[in-house]
Amino acid sequence: MPQAGSHRWARRALAVLLSTAMIFAVPLADSASAHGSVVDPASRNYGCWLRWGNDFQNPAMQQQDPMCWQAWQDNTNAMWNWNGLYRNGVGGNHEAVIPNGQLCSAGLTEGGRYRSMDTPGPWTMANLASTFNIRLSDQARHGADYIRVYITRQGYNALTTPLGWNHLELVRTTPKYAPGDVYMINNLGKGSRTGRHVIYVIWQASHMDQSFYFCSDVNFG
Repeated sequence: MPQAGSHRWARRALAVLLSTAMIFAVPLADSASAHGSVVDPASRNYGCWLRWGNDFQNPAMQQQDPMCWQAWQDNTNAMWNWNGLYRNGVGGNHEAVIPNGQLCSAGLTEGGRYRSMDTPGPWTMANLASTFNIRLSDQARHGADYIRVYITRQGYNALTTPLGWNHLELVRTTPKYAPGDVYMINNLGKGSRTGRHVIYVIWQASHMDQSFYFCSDVNFG
């Protein structure tokens, strides 16, 4: 009997340890994934999470939002981790590190988790006026050494062509931002662009050499 009691005590102790481990594991995972994204106009994976996060198994998505459908089918974690599309150690050499055709996935970062973001097609667009603002959410308050905003050149076909550096025009490089929840890039202009375009944003975080990359699909009326 004492031996059986010892086994029961050991099982209870193991159960308590496992329960405690689970309690502490969840906050660590959450804090590790808390970074940020361009939320207006929404980046591709943030927009998919925003529109379908509560209904991502709805087959209607395939017709209503086909690019989000292919993204959810490819890797659901690309949307659940909408705030983690970054690379470490780029050293400011963005064009050398991120290959053409992989700009929206940050060069297949995180083992290719975000590769579906590189797929050209009819992504849901935000309608923008001639002058517009960009809002970037920084959940972890990393700060920014700078934020660069590019817009695709007139004539680029986002429906058929994976995004490359040669398709982009740099329209703004911001100064440094102190750590905060939201960074605004105001009074950007579309120039002579009309129709479907991609806005490409690089956020160089200040807390370490960590670079975030975002593709947002827009329509200039």
